[in-house]
Amino acid sequence: MNIGIIGTGVVGQTLCTGLASKGHMVKIGSRDPQSEKLQEWKVQAGSNASTGTLEETAKFGDLIILATNWNGTENALEQAGPDNFAGKVVIDTTNPLSFGPNGPDLGVGFTDSAGEQVQRYIPQARVVKALNIVSAFMMLDPNALGETADMFIAGNDAGAKKEVTAFLEEFGWPVIDLGGIEESRLIEALGMVWVKYYFSVRNNGRHAFKLIR
Repeated sequence: MNIGIIGTGVVGQTLCTGLASKGHMVKIGSRDPQSEKLQEWKVQAGSNASTGTLEETAKFGDLIILATNWNGTENALEQAGPDNFAGKVVIDTTNPLSFGPNGPDLGVGFTDSAGEQVQRYIPQARVVKALNIVSAFMMLDPNALGETADMFIAGNDAGAKKEVTAFLEEFGWPVIDLGGIEESRLIEALGMVWVKYYFSVRNNGRHAFKLIR
């Protein structure tokens, strides 16, 4: 599968490296795809990985993974070209964090969410919220901590959620569908619980969530 990843931070690079190692053709999109940082990463990531502009990446991917910092998300999608996402499944991994004197907080919530905003930014895409409640190193390995964590998803398109569920199950994720894209409000709040626990208790990202049934 051709997978485009929008965002070149830890999440984007980790996903791209991992997916390329599993045989997918992966392109990571950047405002500066020829940067020294990305070219060094590309050498390590192997022949299945490539870099491109945001627009090239959006056109390339059969599946798109959005892995931007929230404050740069709208601009990145504008530069990628909203029409280039038409009909495509987009996995939104973002958390809408704001940072103040007391540390990170949830910048969007209650009556809106990052997932809903992303769906509005690229209205012809089929957006599914997922993967925002774990560290990058766990996104392709739900058993990384010794027990299998759960993954919550949300989105308006049933077919897209079916595709994302199959994609996640390929890596061993048990998937729990919470409903429409508005349920991103709950998943992002859970992401905030993950962040708060990171900063206030553990000071590392080695924790995840499991629904006990």
